[in-house]
Amino acid sequence: MPVAAPALAQARTTLDAWVRELMQWHFSPETGCDFWLDRARKAGWDPRKEVASYDDLDKFGPFQDEWLRGGPVRRWVPKAYQHKPIYTFETGGSTGVPKSRINIEDFRIDYEQFSKTLPDDKFPKGADWLHIGPSGPRRLRLAIEHLAQHRGGICFMVDLDPRWVIKLIKMGEMEMMELYKRHVIDQALTLLKAHDTIKCLFTTPKLLEALCERISLKKAGITGVFCGGTEMTPQFHRFAVEELMEGAHFAPTYGNTLMGLGPHKPPTRDDNWAIIYYPPAPRAMIEVVDPDDITKVVDYGKTGRVRLTTLTKEFFMPRFLERDECERETPCEQYPWDGVRNVRPFSRFQKSVVEGVY
Repeated sequence: MPVAAPALAQARTTLDAWVRELMQWHFSPETGCDFWLDRARKAGWDPRKEVASYDDLDKFGPFQDEWLRGGPVRRWVPKAYQHKPIYTFETGGSTGVPKSRINIEDFRIDYEQFSKTLPDDKFPKGADWLHIGPSGPRRLRLAIEHLAQHRGGICFMVDLDPRWVIKLIKMGEMEMMELYKRHVIDQALTLLKAHDTIKCLFTTPKLLEALCERISLKKAGITGVFCGGTEMTPQFHRFAVEELMEGAHFAPTYGNTLMGLGPHKPPTRDDNWAIIYYPPAPRAMIEVVDPDDITKVVDYGKTGRVRLTTLTKEFFMPRFLERDECERETPCEQYPWDGVRNVRPFSRFQKSVVEGVY
């Protein structure tokens, strides 16, 4: 059902007002970070005066991911937060220097907002959680635990190192990779058998499938599964709901260290098992752009590359090209702004993205 024009207009008004507030924040000497203050000084224009709307962010041009590699990472810390405890979370890093993003409270805010999208009867308040997946330098290590705590539970953790998995795959050590996957799932099974208070699960698609090959989620007492981290096809979505869940709620998400967390729209029959995500506006926006002209947003239903803009007081990142492609999705009643359908690795990259066991 088309979204009413007033809802679309209100969402855009909220977004534009948030952009203006953030320009004052990030480009004021009292509150902004060294990186953006220095770039504005060198560029010779003042975003506080020249950016009045979300569309005006095009004036910054594309954000370069090399800017996030290497130090000093404190050049990204807004002066207003320089005396607060700072976290740094990494993304990538299987080869070369990973990208780093500083955090203070964003991961807590993002996951508290996401918590509102989870059904309480399937993710019960007070229930314990099990995290099976990447932790280490990634923000998941704290974000899932905070989500569990925010909902009144305790989070048990089983770590998986994706950089090691990618290395094993590139070396052709597939037997070793399978042993590592079994090692991860063994630990998860031990925790599930020892703690019957665990009702909620976070894991990746392939680890979920590996877990369900060895245990019934229903018999293990799992009622809600929060799944993300890698591509999820419509085929996997249907397989997970019809074959793996056994009545548990399946909550797929699209997110990363740079954006935050994009919840999925409640599926309908017309979606044909496609997973449709919406960014956490106005804190982040996603557009689908023409790969040959990254300033041009494609039409609804058309395929393009994902372009991310992150808009929080901790982190400003305009017009960043993700390593993903998808179809542009129309706004919906719950999320009156653009969404994305069937997110998957960008097909034009020469090297295929190695996702291995996770």
